[in-house]
Order: sequence, then C-alpha cells, then structure tokens
Amino acid sequence: MASLSPLGLMLSSKRQIVLCNTAFAHMFGHEMDDMQGASLAMLYPSQDEFERIGQRGWHVMAQQGQYRDERLMRRRDGSLIWVRVHGRAADLANPFETASWVFEPLSAVSDAERLTPREREVLAGMAKGQTSKDSARELGLSPRTVEKLRASLRAHFGARNAAELMSRIGGMPA
Repeated sequence: MASLSPLGLMLSSKRQIVLCNTAFAHMFGHEMDDMQGASLAMLYPSQDEFERIGQRGWHVMAQQGQYRDERLMRRRDGSLIWVRVHGRAADLANPFETASWVFEPLSAVSDAERLTPREREVLAGMAKGQTSKDSARELGLSPRTVEKLRASLRAHFGARNAAELMSRIGGMPA
C-alpha cells in the first residue's frame, strides 16, 4: 500500500533510513535499495544543516511527539528540492530511536545551491510564518541579521516582498 502513495514515506532509526517507499527514493533521485541503511545526512544541503535541523527537531519531538517544517533538501545529483516534512516519534524519551516521516515535494528551487545555510534556514522560518524576531530567537541570531538575510533572499529571487518570495519558492504564480 505504501508503494501507491504519491508522498514520500520513510521509517528511520537513529537518523538512518530503515525503510522507504518508491516515491521517497525517487524524490531524491535514488533507488529504494540504495537508501536503506543510509544516513539522512545525505539528504541535507550540508552537514551543519543536518546537525542543526536535527537538534531543533529532536527537542520539538521530545516535547510534542512530532515535528514538521519546510526546507530545502539535496537530491542525489546535488540539486535542491523544497520539501514539506512531517515526522512522528515512537518514543518521546528518545524521539530519534524510531520515527516515521512523510515528505511532500513542493517545488524545485532553481539556483538554490547558491544560498547560504543561514539563508536556507531563514527561508524555512518564513515558510512557517515566522517573523524576523521569531527566526532570530530560533536560530540564535539578531533580528537585524535575519532582516539582512531576508533582504538578500528577496534580491536573489527578484521578489519585492516576503509574500512574493514565498510564492516564487512554492512555484505558485506571483
């Protein structure tokens, strides 16, 4: 039944892929057999993002049992894809021991490889509806730094405002 899902489904243990469906493997340009047992780090744009997003996710899952966000992730060919992610922990005391995940591709973001890790994190915060102050608190940055990163993102994608930027990232007409 999972093989019929249009969404990527994955079961992880200690941030390694235990099982995944065809949609998940193909979303990232892999074959299912090649992914099983692999570290989730291969799907992140950088090792630093793998660690930072994992740390945030672990804390949220330990409190709430689930975690969701939107982020850029890396395909096998190195290109980036904008993905909505939702995970659920089997055990709140150890949320990464066993977790189930759903991945929904939102769009391929052209030229996203040129974004810095911080720009990607600020973009993910914007997708969650965070204000600059919210993002600054979560990322341990000053609100002014987040504002500068947002301005850089708007310039990079040729957007006049945050709504137009998110529209372009999501692949919707502005």
